[in-house]
Amino acid sequence: MTQQPSQRFERGTDGPKVIVVGVDGSDSSLRAAAYAYGLARRQRALLAAVYVRPVMAAGAVLGAPIADVTDEIAEDLVARIRDADERGRGLSGVRWEFHTFRGDPYNGLVRAADDLKADAVVVGASERAGHRIVGSVAVRLVKAGRWPVTVVP
Repeated sequence: MTQQPSQRFERGTDGPKVIVVGVDGSDSSLRAAAYAYGLARRQRALLAAVYVRPVMAAGAVLGAPIADVTDEIAEDLVARIRDADERGRGLSGVRWEFHTFRGDPYNGLVRAADDLKADAVVVGASERAGHRIVGSVAVRLVKAGRWPVTVVP
């Protein structure tokens, strides 16, 4: 009778290595970022914060400086993440990146998760009343069934 080599379980190495979190400046997305930051710290994973810049041709026709507004939002998000990281520096050691994609939030997050080879996706719950009827980005991501999705209230 031959004996099988024992398989050793390595604590802390079986979780996600890349966590994508969708951020747009809303309170729920910032709570999702905080949750994802903690998850990345505990799992020693790379945190990829993703902002999907909306494409609004109608706004451009009306003369609205959409590109300037979305650039300001992206810069503000990077500053907030950097500030939070600096406050926790030395305590957490979280590796993080910031990415921007263009399009609608659902397709932008799907593309980001695919491109970045995400093991998990974290998003905030929708704060819009209409999403209860039509469906939110979070629900669509869960239904896609391609990654574990955490929805933070």
